[in-house]
Amino acid sequence: MSGAHIRSHNLMLQIKLVEAIKQGGNIKRFLPSEFGRDPSRMGNALEPGRVTFDEKMEIRRAIENANIPHTYVSANCFAAYFSPNLCQMKTLLPPKERVGVYGDGNVKVFFVDEDDVGTYTIKSIDDPRTLNKTIYIRPQDNCLTQNELIAMWGKLSGKSLTKFHIHGDEFLASMKDTDFAHQVGVTHFYHIFYEGCLTNFDIGDNGAEATLLYPDVQYTRINEVLKRYL
Repeated sequence: MSGAHIRSHNLMLQIKLVEAIKQGGNIKRFLPSEFGRDPSRMGNALEPGRVTFDEKMEIRRAIENANIPHTYVSANCFAAYFSPNLCQMKTLLPPKERVGVYGDGNVKVFFVDEDDVGTYTIKSIDDPRTLNKTIYIRPQDNCLTQNELIAMWGKLSGKSLTKFHIHGDEFLASMKDTDFAHQVGVTHFYHIFYEGCLTNFDIGDNGAEATLLYPDVQYTRINEVLKRYL
């Protein structure tokens, strides 16, 4: 189910899946459409972007009230959407001359290659260690600040970009008179790159970290992702 406002947003259709699972009674594990931030940690998220987290939590409550075996996957930032563009909005390609830096650019973020998300997800579906838990995909070599990502691209490409810093209030103000999808994106970027919502907590007993569960997986480093765009 897509949960991306830039295309379709069908998260609540999962209620039909929950009802079908309840009637069937033979589903061993349900993995709902999560794959971003852990919505249970986004209770103070800004409008209008919080709609994503509120709807995911509604799905979670339905799953848990029905006692459906489940695993939630928190995949952090998809590499192809956040790294080649150096975290710039409205493009998936590297900037050519200037790059906007959120705040001081020193907030840590986890970037995860999409194929690796699939690998860790498939490994988790029948693992008793992930039953009724959230798995967080946190590859430590891919825990980078925006400044580190920009420097990595500069070293690989040999290009020097002019940085301009965007204050948090200025960034939020950019939502004015824009469409709903863009406003949602701005608030999501704000929580990631200004507040550090991907890295400002410990996982705890109700979760597990995928790279520790499955150390045999050779996950893709972000410098390898960036090389695809040279």
